[in-house]
Amino acid sequence: MSVWEAIVLGVIQGLTEFLPVSSSGHLELANYLFGIEDPSNLQFTMAVHAATVLSTIVVFARELLRLLKGLLKFRMNDETIFVLNIIISMIPIAFVGLMFRDQVEALFTSNIRLVGVMLLVTAALLTFANYAKPRTRPVTPKSAFIIGLAQAVAVLPGLSRSGSTISTGLMLGVKREEVSKFSFLMVLVPVIGANILEAVTMPAGDSISATVLLSGFVAAFVTGTFACKWMIKLVNRGKLIWFAIYCLVIGAASIIMSFV
Repeated sequence: MSVWEAIVLGVIQGLTEFLPVSSSGHLELANYLFGIEDPSNLQFTMAVHAATVLSTIVVFARELLRLLKGLLKFRMNDETIFVLNIIISMIPIAFVGLMFRDQVEALFTSNIRLVGVMLLVTAALLTFANYAKPRTRPVTPKSAFIIGLAQAVAVLPGLSRSGSTISTGLMLGVKREEVSKFSFLMVLVPVIGANILEAVTMPAGDSISATVLLSGFVAAFVTGTFACKWMIKLVNRGKLIWFAIYCLVIGAASIIMSFV
C-alpha cells in the first residue's frame, strides 16, 4: 500500500465512519477498485479506526468529562443512567464479536455484491428514519438494547453502523440530539476493545511502514473530526434523505459492477 492509497483510504474511513454510508462498505469498495489484498491491511484498518475513535473523543470531550464527573459522584443521576444505557447497548456487539468473530471477518473479502445489497438496506433505513415523526423520548434501557442490536447487525460490510443506530433510535422516538450523541459514544468501547483483541491475536510477520500508517491515521482523524461535527448537525436538522439517495446509487452501482 502506498502513501497516497493510505491517505485516500484514511479520508474514506474518516468521512464514512460518521456519515451514514458505511465505512466498511466503502473501504471494501476502495480495496476492490485499488486491487489491494495486502495481509498487512489489518494493521492499517486498526490505525484508521483508532483515528476515528480519537475524533469522537475530541468532538465529545466536554460530554465525556461531564459523564465522568457524574459517575464519580457515585449516585444514580442522569450521567450514570446514560452510561448504564451505553453498557446495555454494547451487549449485542460483544456477543457477536466473541461468538462470531471469524465468520464476520470472512465477509470482508471485497465482496462488493454483498456491500451493494447492504447499502440498499442502509438506504431504506435512512428513508424510514427521515420521515419518522420527531419525538422527544430519552434513551431507555429497552431502546438502548434495540439500538445495540442494530449496531451488532451493522458489522456486515455495507450496512452503516451510524446509519443503523441513528435510524433505529429515531424510529423508536428518541430525541434527535440524544440519539446522535448516543450513537457516536456507544461505539467507543467496542472499537477500542476490538483493536486490542486484533493486536493481541495478530499473526507474526505482518508489517506495514510507519509512514503509511501515519498518513492514513492523520487523514482519518482530520476528516473524521469534521464528519462527526457535520453529522450531528444533519441529524438534528433531519437531513438524512440525501444519504439514503447516495447509498441507493452506490449500492446499485456496486451490484451492477459485481456482475460486470
